[in-house]
Amino acid sequence: MQLESILRRLQPQPGFVYEKIAWAGSPNQPALHVEVRPRRGSRGICSRCCRKRPGYDVQRTPRLFTFVPFWNIAVFFVYAMRRVDCRTCGVTVEMVPWAAGKTQSTYAFAWFVASWARVLSWTEVARRFRSSWDTVFRCVEHAVRWGLVHRNLDGIRSIGVDELA
Repeated sequence: MQLESILRRLQPQPGFVYEKIAWAGSPNQPALHVEVRPRRGSRGICSRCCRKRPGYDVQRTPRLFTFVPFWNIAVFFVYAMRRVDCRTCGVTVEMVPWAAGKTQSTYAFAWFVASWARVLSWTEVARRFRSSWDTVFRCVEHAVRWGLVHRNLDGIRSIGVDELA
């Protein structure tokens, strides 16, 4: 499928392979499921210390990660998270490059929704992209946290106050 080529070029995931893309959902709300698998011979990365570690046991049940919609068709990454056996942290779930922690949205979807939330109401963004208001809130929160960490205050000499209440 051509979408696989687009994903490989625009959203490469180091250590992972886009394997199969299949239709899912209903005729009223179609969706695409993109199966992601670890590259052969790759080791999982510990989510606490960020080091490559050996696997612990068999894979778990697959999770869906919301990705940016394609022509108003919902796109989901389908991936079964591996567990890794870390010497320092113990047994943990691996870290994946497209999402953080237990979130079900990819970084790309979070930035996409946050950019739309700047021009539309959060309720409207949630309706248009078939998510919840809470998901839009978390996406905007992600963008704000990133901005606070990466802000640069060099060169600021003074701050002016226009009015006092």
